[in-house]
This record gives sequence, C-alpha cells and structure tokens, in this order.
Amino acid sequence: MSERRVTAGAAAAGLVVLLALPFYAGPFWLQAGLFAMAAAIGAIGLNVLTGAAGQLSMGHAFFLAVGAYAYVWLAAEPEEAAGHTLSGLGWPTWPAAVAAVVVAGIAGGVCSPIAGRLKGPALGIATLALVFLGQHMMLRADSVTGGVNGRAVPPMELLGFRFADTPEPLYVLGVPFGGLERLWYLALLLLVLAGLFARGALRSRPGRALNTIRDNEIAAGAMGVPVARYRAAAFVLSSMYAGLAGVLVALAFQRTVPEYFGLALALDYLAMIVIGGLGTVAGAVTGAVFVSVLPMLLTRYGDAVPLVAPPGSSGGMSPAEAARLLYGVAFVAVLLYLPGGVLGLAARVRIRVRARRRPASPLPSSPEETPA
Repeated sequence: MSERRVTAGAAAAGLVVLLALPFYAGPFWLQAGLFAMAAAIGAIGLNVLTGAAGQLSMGHAFFLAVGAYAYVWLAAEPEEAAGHTLSGLGWPTWPAAVAAVVVAGIAGGVCSPIAGRLKGPALGIATLALVFLGQHMMLRADSVTGGVNGRAVPPMELLGFRFADTPEPLYVLGVPFGGLERLWYLALLLLVLAGLFARGALRSRPGRALNTIRDNEIAAGAMGVPVARYRAAAFVLSSMYAGLAGVLVALAFQRTVPEYFGLALALDYLAMIVIGGLGTVAGAVTGAVFVSVLPMLLTRYGDAVPLVAPPGSSGGMSPAEAARLLYGVAFVAVLLYLPGGVLGLAARVRIRVRARRRPASPLPSSPEETPA
C-alpha cells in the first residue's frame, strides 16, 4: 500500500472520529475541540505566511481581534450597557461573518506594503506593534468593542438554523444537540475547507513561488517572481484566515474581551506553527491542538499534576503558567533538535520503519552472478 493511500486512510478515519465525537463527548471536550479548531484555522493562515513565505509575523492576534469585533459590531443590535451605548448594524449573522473575514483581509491589505518590503525580525517587530495598537483601540472604542468588559456575541444563524442553545433542543439519534454540538460541525466544516484551500494554494504555482522567495529572494527575483507582491498577498491571505478564526473564537466564547487578544495569544500562534511544523497544513493543525488544548487540560486535571495549583489557589503554578512553560520547553526543543517540528519527527519515524521492513538485496555469491 502506497504512502499516499495510508495518509488518505488516516485522514478519513480521523474525520469519521471527529464527526462522531459530539454523540459521545461531554461539554468540556466539545469546548476544547472548538477552541482547537478555531486555533487551527488561524495557525494555517500564519503557516502560509511564515512557513511558506518565510515572513515572521507577531501580529496575528490583532487580526483575530479584527475578525471577532467586526462580526459582533456588524451582527449586534444597538444597546445600552454599563452606562454607555453600544453601536451595531444588526446584519444577519452569516453575511456579518463573511464581511468580518473581508474586513480582516482589508486590515491585512493596509499593512501589506510593510510586509512587502520588510522581512525577518524587522517585520516581526513591526507587526508586534499591531498587537499594542489593537489593545489600545479595543479599550478606547467603547461604543464598538464594549471596552474592558467586552460585548456579548450574537449567535450564528443560517437559513433559520441557530448555532446556539434553544428552548427545544434538536435530537439526533436520541442525542440532544445544543449550541456546542451545532458549532462543532460548523467549525469542522470551516476547518476542512480552510485546510484544503491552503493545501491547494501551497502546492500551486503561487505556493512554489512563495517557497522560492523564502529560500532565496534574489533567485526568485531573477526568475521573474514579483517578490513584494507575493509577500503582500500572503499577508492578506493570512489575515483573512485569522479573521475567520476570530469569528469562531467569538462564537465559542460567546463574549469578546480585549484581554484575550493580547501578546500572549500572538506568542501562542508562533509556538503552534513551530512546534507542529513549518510550511504544512497538518503541522499547523497539530501545533494548534497541542497549544490550545494543553491549558484547558491542566485547568481541569491540575490537581493531579505536580507543582500545578487549581485555579484560584496558591502554592504552585497556575494552569496557564504551567501550559506556557511546557510548550515553551517544547518550542526550544523543536528549534534545537527537531527543525521539522512534530510532523517532521513523524516523517523520520515513518522513513525508518519503512527502511527496516524493506528486505535487503542478496549479495552475489560468485563473479558469474554479478550483473554486467
């Protein structure tokens, strides 16, 4: 059986498991899975920019915030809260979600001239400023963002189907499907579509051009590749992926707060693509699952882990601190010993297993048996 068939079979089996999971998993695991799928979409976009184009971006959290708050502002109705008026356009939710992704892409387009001319640490520092700019805007634009307290997120509704808890739950095969179960399938569909699109883009001519720019910018320019234009396009595409991830995060949280879209989130996304493996969709998904689910697991099972204190208590590290320590160690270990990340390690193991299974060719016993 060829390696391609094995990979396709494993992907199909994983998809079947994900489709069946809402029938058996509890709310905690569904919530963790939603955050992981949203993070995976954002990590795929960042991997296109950093892994394929070689552009270091530290401002991914800013574009997640743009997507999340744009969706809330477009879909919410004006209301009074905490002594001030919150504005909103009251659009139908699905056009608001599409428009939020477009708004994130426009924000990336505004910043794309910088991305087209800068590279490496210079671009990383420039995009890092976006995170602090976003924090200032989210805290000051009270009428749009709700300030420090944030805003409630209107639930997604498509063709009369509501992706949220309803007074009369929908039963599927005897299992009540609430908001988490409904959002699960929406997030899974978007993740599959986002992964397939990114995979096709990376394997197409523009994807090969981005890899050439990453490996040798001068050679790419000599071959006729418009380097600045391709870098800017990768930045815009990455921003739109982040905007879509921001919409999903807002729907899963059911409330947007400025504190979430800070520097820690930007560093989390950088850790996702490095730990999982740069330049591949599967690597981005693997790293996103590890980085996003680990804090939730430590929060739930922290009392059974040494040196980790339950939330709200003293005498040890908080689950968030322990999670960042663990994947910080993983980040350094990958940089030092596994340049290809977890996905690269899996590829090495697969090659070694295949080499051991391959029978050795027999040696000729006499000169007459030696082939000419």
